[in-house]
Amino acid sequence: MAGGFLLEIRRGTQSALLVIREGDPPSSPLDVCVAADCLEVRSGGSRRAAALPAGVALAPASCRGLRPLPGGGLHLRMRLVRPPPAADLVFSLRESLKPQKNYVFYCQSCGDIIVKDRKFLRVLPLPSENWSALVEEWCCHPNPFARSTFHPQHDDCFLGDTFFLLNSGNESHVPESPMCSSDAGHHASQGVSNLKSKENTRVICKRCKKMLGETVSSDTIKYYVTEVIIRPSEASFSPTPRSQFIQSVVAQCLVELSSAKSTFRFTVKGDNEKIYILIWLLNSDTLLVESLGSSSSDSVFTLFGDTFMPSSGPVGTWNAVKVLYQTCIKSRNKDLADAWENDIGVHPLKFPTETCLELLLILGLSTTSLPPSLRCMNSFQVAFLKM
Repeated sequence: MAGGFLLEIRRGTQSALLVIREGDPPSSPLDVCVAADCLEVRSGGSRRAAALPAGVALAPASCRGLRPLPGGGLHLRMRLVRPPPAADLVFSLRESLKPQKNYVFYCQSCGDIIVKDRKFLRVLPLPSENWSALVEEWCCHPNPFARSTFHPQHDDCFLGDTFFLLNSGNESHVPESPMCSSDAGHHASQGVSNLKSKENTRVICKRCKKMLGETVSSDTIKYYVTEVIIRPSEASFSPTPRSQFIQSVVAQCLVELSSAKSTFRFTVKGDNEKIYILIWLLNSDTLLVESLGSSSSDSVFTLFGDTFMPSSGPVGTWNAVKVLYQTCIKSRNKDLADAWENDIGVHPLKFPTETCLELLLILGLSTTSLPPSLRCMNSFQVAFLKM
């Protein structure tokens, strides 16, 4: 099993697809043995076995559809005796922030403290981005909220789909934006009028210069969930690899929105309002079991360290979401992007532009790691985002 294997398990259908990664043509005949709790492949006198994760039990008698595909290894479908435990796919930000508790906000990229020992009296979800249009549709009189804006008070935290809003008043640990650093005295006299023209001013980490969010008013800052890690004040901080963090946050965001709003198509926009990716959530009940074996073809993943490698030992297990996606950089798929943008069934997700490009690279690396026969579906590319 020099090339390793990939086992894609679906909790909902209690089924699994096993792909044995082998050379084309294989160096010698393969003998595949499937047991309830392990896989074994014999080839040319060598034998390699891998135990399945706890809670996963296959039904060997259900194996069917064994077929070799050029460049794609051996494919085999089977049933599960019992499904693995349900994945905990709760959106971490909504669950991690509670009123009356002290929190520290860290830059995800470098670990620098952004906000220290902040306690919120209220942690409230914001309405969807289309709430104002919905009010106009349902009201028979002028929209009473037309000129209203949601700005948090000092002890408030407002949660959006991909961001949260904080009041920056008297907060010494809030990183300064370019607008309010060296020219702070000059701009203070300008007041709200100048802030209006710079409502999308970037907020930068003082240490690593990574974009963390935007100033949206004179006392309100928007932080993106892909750029900040939140921990209770008494908890210690441990860094998370960048790729792993982006995958987990975006995947949980897709699951949360698809469950709450019954939408499965998303546009990923940068802070410059350009669309970079079209994402179609295919399923969210996937458990990936993967062994990369000794294949050198996966060395491309060193671009993101070892976050795509098995987490422990020769076999890795991840909860994951399976997505279809299209790239929209350099005006690719422009007609489709325009159609999706005008479709009320498509939900927009906004991240910093650099993060959109990172996500695009992560999706591309995931696609290239799959067997050629599994990389495309219709005109879309296929990828997994690991939790």
